[in-house]
Amino acid sequence: MKKFQAIIKFTMDENFMTFVQPHRTYINYLINKGVIDSYAVSMESQTCWITLNAETKTEVDNYLTKTPLYKYWNY
Repeated sequence: MKKFQAIIKFTMDENFMTFVQPHRTYINYLINKGVIDSYAVSMESQTCWITLNAETKTEVDNYLTKTPLYKYWNY
């Protein structure tokens, strides 16, 4: 298993906060499953850092695209 670091910049609009709780649920699921090793967010710089365990970058992309906040992300 390889480790990948995703550095994500995000934007917020009036609907952003409605997706935060479902996003947290999904991130907690991946943490409990051992996919995510670390997760940090800076609301000030609108940046998120995630360390993931996966075999390929495609596998990482598949995990990240499933979050409710994905449409707000650039990574």
